Amino acid sequence: MILGVALVRPAPVLVAVGDGVPEWPVGRAAARSARRACVAVDLSGLPTAPVAAIRVGGPCPEVLRPRVGSGAATIVRGGHSLTGRALAPLDTEAVRRFAAGCGLADFAVTATGSPMLADHELAVAAIVSAEVPGARITLSYEFGTPGLREREESAIRNAALGAEAGRIVDEAARELPGVPVYFARTGSGVVSASYFRRYPLTCDLGGAASLARGRVALPGVPHEVAAAYGAAIGRPEARVERIVQARGRAELDRVLQDARDEALTRVVSAGALPGSARIAETTVNPLSYLPDGLYRVRVTAEGTVP
Repeated sequence: MILGVALVRPAPVLVAVGDGVPEWPVGRAAARSARRACVAVDLSGLPTAPVAAIRVGGPCPEVLRPRVGSGAATIVRGGHSLTGRALAPLDTEAVRRFAAGCGLADFAVTATGSPMLADHELAVAAIVSAEVPGARITLSYEFGTPGLREREESAIRNAALGAEAGRIVDEAARELPGVPVYFARTGSGVVSASYFRRYPLTCDLGGAASLARGRVALPGVPHEVAAAYGAAIGRPEARVERIVQARGRAELDRVLQDARDEALTRVVSAGALPGSARIAETTVNPLSYLPDGLYRVRVTAEGTVP
């Protein structure tokens, strides 16, 4: 039995799926014997944690500083161009002072040029981990978009959702002890509970996406049931987006293979059986507004659940 779960109040809606046929309602005792559970949840409107944002790059006007609400933010020297050229050495001491003094546990790190070269974001993460044991750290390069502001806002949002995502994962584990739990992605697919805990932004609108899928399969049923069913029919999915530099076809093929390998690794961490992971889509677009040889690469991988 596969269980679809729509997290609504006052109680979750449980839908069992067998041979593609939904069964509803499902009691708690029966649910705890499910082969797996797929959860549909929207994170908008849920509590968010204050975020410590670290931007690695040059100075900017006050209006363009990181937007963190009740959190804290700093801009430190460092970063790279989109061709991978170092703009300045990373100011490690400034990172250390901020991490030690901000009093927060959720960090979002954004460096200029990180979709091409993430070295400074990774270095900042290492410093923060040393200064703040147990810190939850989001790195913007993992969201891939070339624009710094867009990546930064995604990283801050992901970091802000981390504590609530952890609470939801723990709640699901208490409700369904021993049942592997997956969460519906925004758009399509599902990810494992551990992946959701680390990258909750990928599931920000998972409930809405599951509802749309469920309505196609179950026209005319209650919204919560359609959302639960839509989550249950998803499969593990992960995406990688990078800026890459390649001079010639052979070099482009090599960097594309690296991106595909990363996507396959990520979809396994998202809950796919290793032998089932496959590349579903690869998109390569030249960046015409930058020097020749720069490409924006998007790779989607998918697989099946155990």
